[in-house]
Amino acid sequence: MSTGAYAIITPVRNEAEHIRNTIASVVSQTRPPKKWVLVDDGSSDATPQIIEDAAREHPWIETVHRPDRGYRRAGGGVMEAFYDGYVLLNGMSWDYLVKLDGDLSFDASYFKLCLDRFDHDAKLGIGGGTICSGASGGLVEEYQSDPPFHVRGATKIYRRACWDAIGGLIKAPGWDGLDEIKANMLGWKTYSFPELKLQHYRFAGNADGAWKNWVKNGLANYITGYHPLFMFCKCLGRVREKPYGLVPAALWYGFLSGYIRRAPRVEDRDLIKYFRDQQMRRLTLRPSLWTKKT
Repeated sequence: MSTGAYAIITPVRNEAEHIRNTIASVVSQTRPPKKWVLVDDGSSDATPQIIEDAAREHPWIETVHRPDRGYRRAGGGVMEAFYDGYVLLNGMSWDYLVKLDGDLSFDASYFKLCLDRFDHDAKLGIGGGTICSGASGGLVEEYQSDPPFHVRGATKIYRRACWDAIGGLIKAPGWDGLDEIKANMLGWKTYSFPELKLQHYRFAGNADGAWKNWVKNGLANYITGYHPLFMFCKCLGRVREKPYGLVPAALWYGFLSGYIRRAPRVEDRDLIKYFRDQQMRRLTLRPSLWTKKT
């Protein structure tokens, strides 16, 4: 029987400006985690000292320090750091696993309310709140065009049974989409909770710049097995996004670079077949993941 115990893993790199906000939010939770592992991924600022101070003050916080590789490694680097933290959960019982970014803040009731939603939906395998940026009128959702099955990688909660079923996460760009596709293929639900908002202090992709971020996303689409026709239509649909022309060009360039570089793709052929079938259903206006009701 589930006890509702959850563990958090937070990979961080040069987050000294924001990590204190995240620490304050987690420490204040009315339903605190059983363990929180903060993984410093080779920071060159004050991040290592800040997380060490937090660990000394709270015994349920542990830290891992990775050497500096000298550059950011989008997607794969985050997952390598994540799994270095995951090792510390060996031998520990948990019902939910949280991948949480280190540049967020949220209400003290956030995790309690999230887990309440899992309690009320036994088929919910992956969930999380809505990532927002601060604005003069309050918090504004960063990505309002996300498909209904998507949960932002900055705050993902995995039910233990779902985590075991999908076999964890791939150590490559696209990890935060493929997990949901496989979960849905196996009969789980995945969706965000629009009423539970988190403030994001650095807009997604800002660390690498807009062009590199969208190229990374295009490569992730290649790695996760996107159908070329669906990818082409996706790029056309982004033509009117600002900065005009940059997003579709970068996405398409990143996608094609996967073929040129012969980048390794997901080896699960059944999963790619399922995903492409869903994409074709979407293009032909048939029921699909994009129209699925939660």
